[in-house]
Amino acid sequence: MEKDDAVNVLGGPLLACSTSPVTGFFRDGHCNTCAEDHGSHTVCAVMTAEFLAYSKYVGNDLSTPRPAFHFAGLKPGDRWCLCAARFLQAADEGCGPAVHLEATHRKTLEIVPLPVLQAHAVDIPS
Repeated sequence: MEKDDAVNVLGGPLLACSTSPVTGFFRDGHCNTCAEDHGSHTVCAVMTAEFLAYSKYVGNDLSTPRPAFHFAGLKPGDRWCLCAARFLQAADEGCGPAVHLEATHRKTLEIVPLPVLQAHAVDIPS
């Protein structure tokens, strides 16, 4: 699997999303992607209670720990590489989480328009 160029939606270098919990399709802390990433896990989202409840409601429970998969479950404030389509769905439903633009891969723009991402943008200190 070869990673696509690590460029963010603003055209700069792709920053890390999270290493605690470790996230990303490659589990390297970045929202990198490749041809094998059919879910396009490219949006660096900051979890909220509202989004986690919404995600569970639509069938993607991100908050329940799954020890067999070394997954502790997400909680509000955690950053996670979300599927671009799931982010757009949540945004359309009015419960899209905050987004760290500098850590969101440019491939996201094939699914989510930049103005939608910018409307959810949050500054995250380096």
